[in-house]
Amino acid sequence: MNNIITLTVNPAIDKSTTVQGIRPNSKLRCNTPVFEPGGGGINVSRVIQELGGTSLCMYLAGGPTGTHLQNQLTDLNIVQQVIPIDGWVRENLAVTDTMNNEQYRFGMPGPIVQESEWKNTLVQLDAILSENDFLVASGSLSPGMPADFFAQVSKIVKKNKAKYILDTSGDALIKGANEGVYLLKPNLGELATLCGLNEISYVELEIVAKNFIKNKPCKILVISMGPKGAMIVADNKIDYIKAPIVFQKSTIGAGDSMVAGMVLSLAQGKSIHEMAAFGVACGTAATMTEGTQLCKAKDVKELNTWILENS
Repeated sequence: MNNIITLTVNPAIDKSTTVQGIRPNSKLRCNTPVFEPGGGGINVSRVIQELGGTSLCMYLAGGPTGTHLQNQLTDLNIVQQVIPIDGWVRENLAVTDTMNNEQYRFGMPGPIVQESEWKNTLVQLDAILSENDFLVASGSLSPGMPADFFAQVSKIVKKNKAKYILDTSGDALIKGANEGVYLLKPNLGELATLCGLNEISYVELEIVAKNFIKNKPCKILVISMGPKGAMIVADNKIDYIKAPIVFQKSTIGAGDSMVAGMVLSLAQGKSIHEMAAFGVACGTAATMTEGTQLCKAKDVKELNTWILENS
């Protein structure tokens, strides 16, 4: 199996709790919180570990929260490469109101990253990448990082003849995708952003997706459609993956779980159809868990069997 490296430049400690009724201007007594390591690439590494694979988890971290994050990942037996920064790793909060099962998610911006710190990230990345490695850069940029950071990562990946999977948003996504990627997993809104459109309807989706992959340096495009599954565009062909209907408890980490399933499948030499099916299984399984929990291997196995039989 080819090596998998995940890169998280704005990791987080994800804190989740529950409360009975959310009301303004009131003291709300929450239940005991759960703390979990978070951030796009870190979540991808966690899911890969859950599924029996291995990855190198590279991330920027500083402060007591950075130490907490490192200890959590050590407890999960995830191989790490920590890039030290002065700023403290952020803490995000998810609160579920048990009266109506509605979840409120509060995402913090993260620490300011100095130019020397993000440039050191590029140097270290260049030193560890090898030919045919898979690099997953996932999550948001920290304040202070340039919008073209993921585009600079793309240049390093191409230099080392590795394969680049990018999962971010906004200008960072546009600039990174324009520089070149191996695989993208946008949702409809992100694909519209990439194509300079306000929105994309399901009727015009195939035409838009074909034009995108024809005109952009991207080999595989997997469009996440939530409960509708996914559409794949590769080698001038279109394929669809159906998603099973499940009882959703939380959507946190569903996209990261999907990316993890796809990159693990690719590293194992699976076909593009098998890769996307396994990704949908992982993303769907993640919605079956509470709070900030990610997918469980048992759920993924059962869902993947159903998807392969029905897609």
